Amino acid sequence: MLEVGTDQLGQRLDNYLFKLLKQVPRTRIYRIIRKGEVRVNKKRIKPDYKLRLGDLIRVPPVYNESPEVPVISDKWLKLIESAILFENQHLIVIDKPAGVAVHSGSGVPFGVIDIIRLLRPDSEMELAHRLDRDTSGCLLLARHRQSLLSLQQTALKQNITTLRNRVNEI
Repeated sequence: MLEVGTDQLGQRLDNYLFKLLKQVPRTRIYRIIRKGEVRVNKKRIKPDYKLRLGDLIRVPPVYNESPEVPVISDKWLKLIESAILFENQHLIVIDKPAGVAVHSGSGVPFGVIDIIRLLRPDSEMELAHRLDRDTSGCLLLARHRQSLLSLQQTALKQNITTLRNRVNEI
């Protein structure tokens, strides 16, 4: 049984479980929710349920027979470490070089986020946005969920302001 704290407040149940059960395939997580093996406050729940403060989540023991941990060479670790432009308790800004994926998937064994999680295991690290593999540029990573939410809220406000300005120009 896990209790929802302020860091998980408002997060979708499926996203919470993805983070908690990193090595378990998404399809398996959706299956245990659908079958009622995951319960919130002793009730069946849908994957899009937004977590509330104090919710009690029952998570069954889930094992992945072959957790694949990518082997990341020292070359990559040093490259990304040297690409850090700014870092504080809330975020990290990286000058992502072209040719490096932001995250793993589709035949890519690891990405910048995986490397940073190895370099900074004390932080939760979440991507604030993405860049294409072949694109270089500044990449923002939030060190914890509250920073990510704050960055998203700021971006939303700026987009609304920009949209209003463009509408007024027309």
